[in-house]
Amino acid sequence: MSNYTIQNPALNPNRVFILQKSELEKSLSPLYYSTLPKKLSHSKKLKEIAIVNPTRERPKFNDNDLVPYVGLPQTDEHSKSIIEVVLRPYKEVKGRNIIYPNELLFARIEPSIFNKKYILTKDLKGYDFAFTSTEFYVVKGKYVDNEYLLANFLSDYVYKQVEGKTTGSTGRRRLDTEVFADLIFPFPEINARKKVSEIITEFFTQKQKNEAEADKLLSSIDDYLLNELGIKLPEPPENTLKNRMFTRSLKEISNNRFDPFFHQNYFENIYLAISNSRYNTTPLKKIISSYSKGVEVGSSEYLQEGIPFVRVADITDFSINWLDADKKISEHKFNELKKCYKPKIGEILYSKDGTIGFCVVVQKEDDYVISSGILRISCNRTFDNYLLKYILSSKVYKQLADRVSIGTVIKHLTIEDWLNLPIPVPPLNKQKEIAEHITGIRQQAQQLKNKTTELLKKASEEIEQILLG
Repeated sequence: MSNYTIQNPALNPNRVFILQKSELEKSLSPLYYSTLPKKLSHSKKLKEIAIVNPTRERPKFNDNDLVPYVGLPQTDEHSKSIIEVVLRPYKEVKGRNIIYPNELLFARIEPSIFNKKYILTKDLKGYDFAFTSTEFYVVKGKYVDNEYLLANFLSDYVYKQVEGKTTGSTGRRRLDTEVFADLIFPFPEINARKKVSEIITEFFTQKQKNEAEADKLLSSIDDYLLNELGIKLPEPPENTLKNRMFTRSLKEISNNRFDPFFHQNYFENIYLAISNSRYNTTPLKKIISSYSKGVEVGSSEYLQEGIPFVRVADITDFSINWLDADKKISEHKFNELKKCYKPKIGEILYSKDGTIGFCVVVQKEDDYVISSGILRISCNRTFDNYLLKYILSSKVYKQLADRVSIGTVIKHLTIEDWLNLPIPVPPLNKQKEIAEHITGIRQQAQQLKNKTTELLKKASEEIEQILLG
């Protein structure tokens, strides 16, 4: 930048600077120039040390085949990891990039890019590959390991470049491919690079320990819930030919589903266990004051930028990932739909198509609408909404929901049968006690996740010191 001195005392010298015409590059944005990296004795562009969106042979599938997929909602910016791999019809994802284990995903669009949603694909949950969102760049190191690349993406030196070089309207800024490939990385001698990789590896090792503790806490929730409700579940039978064979009378299956899965003994025993619970039971429909499903807007309404359109893939038992929703609609369309399809605080969202049984309570009001694959549920005054969420999220009630679903490639909940599921009804004060205890367990698990975030911050500070001295 120019060596001219700003004389006017009314101007903040830390925010105002002068450029000569010869110093102008591709942008007229002040942020672009204020975030240019300082020159280092050893540096390289990303494209010199890594491949961005590597070209790969496309596997052969039929359009309706279910294939592994990782989108923005399936990843976690705090742990830099894949949370889950979901299954999507091939026709929905066939034009997208493919990832393999031990590669990098870099979110290229706001807000994920500024939340540092940069993911190391150490584990694809047992899959050899997965398709991924077009909102990710796939990055693979050439002669540096991916831990070193991730460490650089997390450093202020690289992040400030990202911050300054994104383009587009506020709220939907993104980083173009050419600009991304030209990001400048510190490239010290090999021992320093190895040290950086070791720090990242150590972080992931500790992260796994924290996750194991958190998973142990979360897996205890079902046992606690069933014990408090007095439900003693039968042991699942061994998967033997003898146990898979059973008989039903013609009367039992008349005017009913002709389906061995639906009629198996295990489900009969679950219903018996629920009926013998500590509390009286009532059909689900009697503790719900209202329910409605979302809307389908049609693919012609989808936009690259706009208001999030939340689908089943965007919710989990823990969160509504509306900011990371793949699909967007116009503000005009949102205003047209929000009265009927924008969730309200306290409502329960429940996935009824595809992956059945994801269930989450709406905790704050945000601008998005939900797809027809999601139900909005309100409890009446006799039942605590959080307890209902925890019951419907439990493994046993997901099994019962699966039982009353139909479809082979994509499942659909039979809502009338689902609304007749028996629900134990403790006194309201006991309901709140159970719900609060489970919420406490979940908060403990979240604290372990927060520890992971703190570890990452510490690791980033160490890395910055090594890279820049």
